[in-house]
Amino acid sequence: MIDVIAAIARWFQLAANLILLGSCVFLALANTGKRTYLDAWVEKLERLFPWLAISIPIGLIVILTTTITQVTGNSSNIWQQDVWLGFINDTRVGQIWVWRISLALLLLFLVIYLRKSPKARWRYILGAGIAALPLIAGSLTSHSATEELSVSTITPFALHLILAGVWFGALPAFLLLVYEKNRSDKNKRTNVSEYETLKRFSAIALPAMLLIILTGFTVADRMFAGYYAASVATSYGWLLSIKILILGVILLIAARVRAHWLPLLANNASAADDDTGRAGVRKWVRIEFILALLLLLLATVIANTTPVKYASIENWPYPFRFSIIATWNQPNVAIQVWIGVFILMLAAGTVLFGRIRSWELKRLISIPAILLVSGLAVALPPLTIQAYPETYRRPPVPFDAISIANGAALYTQHCVECHGFQGMGNGIKSRTLSTKLPDLLTEPHTAEHTPGDFYNWISYGMVNTDMPGYADKLSDEDRWDLVNYVHALSRGYQARILAPEIIPNKAYVKPPLFSYADNNGESGTLQDFRGKKTVLLVIFSWPQSQVRMEQLKQAYHRLSEQNIAVLAVPVNELSTDEMAQVAAELPFPVVTQSAAEIASSYALSRRTITHPDIIGRGKIPDHMEFLIDRNGYMRARWIPSVDQPGWSDIDMLNQQISLLNREQMKMPYPEDFVR
Repeated sequence: MIDVIAAIARWFQLAANLILLGSCVFLALANTGKRTYLDAWVEKLERLFPWLAISIPIGLIVILTTTITQVTGNSSNIWQQDVWLGFINDTRVGQIWVWRISLALLLLFLVIYLRKSPKARWRYILGAGIAALPLIAGSLTSHSATEELSVSTITPFALHLILAGVWFGALPAFLLLVYEKNRSDKNKRTNVSEYETLKRFSAIALPAMLLIILTGFTVADRMFAGYYAASVATSYGWLLSIKILILGVILLIAARVRAHWLPLLANNASAADDDTGRAGVRKWVRIEFILALLLLLLATVIANTTPVKYASIENWPYPFRFSIIATWNQPNVAIQVWIGVFILMLAAGTVLFGRIRSWELKRLISIPAILLVSGLAVALPPLTIQAYPETYRRPPVPFDAISIANGAALYTQHCVECHGFQGMGNGIKSRTLSTKLPDLLTEPHTAEHTPGDFYNWISYGMVNTDMPGYADKLSDEDRWDLVNYVHALSRGYQARILAPEIIPNKAYVKPPLFSYADNNGESGTLQDFRGKKTVLLVIFSWPQSQVRMEQLKQAYHRLSEQNIAVLAVPVNELSTDEMAQVAAELPFPVVTQSAAEIASSYALSRRTITHPDIIGRGKIPDHMEFLIDRNGYMRARWIPSVDQPGWSDIDMLNQQISLLNREQMKMPYPEDFVR
């Protein structure tokens, strides 16, 4: 019940705010003659202003009340003053609410001033500007702002709301003008002032709606974070799809009103056309307004629904999915898709041609619709591949060194005989199988399929192949560990593009995560350094790396001046004496817990362009060093046995670190789970 009350309150105050904004915009667009502002429809519209303005703070108070009830879980807390003050002072939502209520009260005072002051265009422009402020403040509580409070995340949503006010908020004023003129000028044709006002508003309303769609897609894209399939498999996705569908219908109505009905109100139109146009405008704008109210209700529900990027698709309901990556290189796929795209372009061209030739409505809709369906029928089927209930299931096990190491052990035990030591499909039993095995190392198999696909195959096998299922042999976590290991193989091969020199402002390789404890008794994770320091990860062998470790020891002061963290990870477990010797000599921490897992998972990134190391079991170098930037991406790698001289010149290493520190590139941190 609380959720319903909260949704209604949000819808109520948002609608009031948007209508107040849109009405001021509409009045500012109205004919500037003094007589226009003395018309009865203007007076009736302004009478609504105080009621709309008072509705906003009332709605905000109800919203805060329901929020406190939901957060505390106790409805009696709404009567506790200290709970209110604590929520307002201690939470960002509460602090933003103070700004919103303050701006809403400012708007209320302005509305009272407008009612008592002479009517003038500049006052309505001022009113529209002040009415936009609570909307901008409200955007600070959006899903986008919750993740990252920055101009880039807030601006699209704030602009989306303001544009919605310009279009939706002005519809009541639009209708009031048409209805009132119909009563006062019952036996008269539309006057120039009315027609020009309606035409002027219509001229900005349609572009505003297109911008609403553009900003809406920008905001939604951030919420989807690449999981576009969720648009037909989650509550958020379905609600957004319905919203887009309704908005499309509204856009068609608005275009029809502007192109067909409004011209009938022109000053040179006949009396019959004037009556027909007026009736058509009233009917369709009324429908548009009702749909807009429904759209606004959907928007408030969506704002309180878990975004796609956090929702989980436990069971994909369809036996197929679309994938350009997995299908594009198949025979004839590209040709068929481009033919379909051409038909879709033809459908769009037919709409324009039909409007130019003044086709009747049925013809204008039916022919492009047939072409649209035909184009989709041609373009989409080649892009489909088989899907499974687990296809879009999110991995519950993070992509970290421990998971990868366990996956490697399981792979050796259950998979290596067929898939080979390095996953290239060349195991000892591969030639006896009825189907050719995929190359999991060098081919983009993990890019073409989801982690859920791999989980399904590992669990239940693959139909019409010799691949068995392991659901009865391996635990759920073990199967996800295998998925992580397969992805680590592929990512490790992709890392062959790395070199001792970074590529400025280019970050591709996502390293395995890890947690660790060091010889100083301290612990941490790789994620701890994000946004703070570049990490130099040194994978070393002892005593083979002794000379290099001494060099790093001598250079450590220079390195630390560049705000870099150095972590040393032994390839093999060190004895007590060896650890004591290493720890005594090094000024930076040596990982003692999880060292073997970290070393083995990062060893998968040992391959280079000149030394791909794809024969047999492969050879793990004695020493490797990796630079991981502040955004969490692996940016450079030095292997002494391959990349001589490389970072043996400390100045070169310092130069790479300096380049990373100077970068202003902002990228989302790598996901903790494979995708």
